[in-house]
Amino acid sequence: MLSFFCRRGAHGIFLFSLLSFTAITHGATFDIVNQCGYPVWAAAVPGGGRRLGTNEAWRIDVAPGTTRARIWGRTNCNFDDSGRGRCQTGDCNGLLQCNSYGQPPNTLAEYALNQWNNLDFFDISLVDGFNVPMDFSPTSGCRGIRCAADINGQCPNELRVPGGCNNPCTTFRTDQFCCNSGNCGPTYFSRFFKDRCRDAYSYPKDDSTSMFSCPGGTNYRVVFCPR
Repeated sequence: MLSFFCRRGAHGIFLFSLLSFTAITHGATFDIVNQCGYPVWAAAVPGGGRRLGTNEAWRIDVAPGTTRARIWGRTNCNFDDSGRGRCQTGDCNGLLQCNSYGQPPNTLAEYALNQWNNLDFFDISLVDGFNVPMDFSPTSGCRGIRCAADINGQCPNELRVPGGCNNPCTTFRTDQFCCNSGNCGPTYFSRFFKDRCRDAYSYPKDDSTSMFSCPGGTNYRVVFCPR
């Protein structure tokens, strides 16, 4: 019996648990590219972090069977020579080399490799809010996902924060928005995100329209500010 999606808690953590699965064969390579007209401090768990100027790229290799993984962009960061500092959005405990998830708001690329039937599962999530437009696509074979709307410019006033559009759970801290009980549905705020990025997660139970898969061993590309 298989149970691979134990969906999010209060902060949109993407949990995968696998009780049985076919043999794991290949991990994946992720090319992370910044096409924004400003620096983005890319972050990855697993992977760490790196400053990317416009049109710069960073490649990470991820081991087969990796779960609960995510990639995101951080903005308006300052780090000292030891890699300590702070970012306006997506900050991960003040470190350039992230070893924990980022602080909302941040647009998330989430994935789990070599799961049921040796499939990879991946998504773009706005459950933690939005800071940078993103494309998350396989390099061959399967369809990708894009969220490139002007969400920061159109963000509801209640969710506006410097550098991004926050999520309602962080803003209001109620079970309706955080889904702590596991029993929740779409809201006015989740519909705002969904209307602009149809393939992205807009609230914790948004699985049916927002989860995608590819065969294990597929490689991927994450692009900030896709053109």
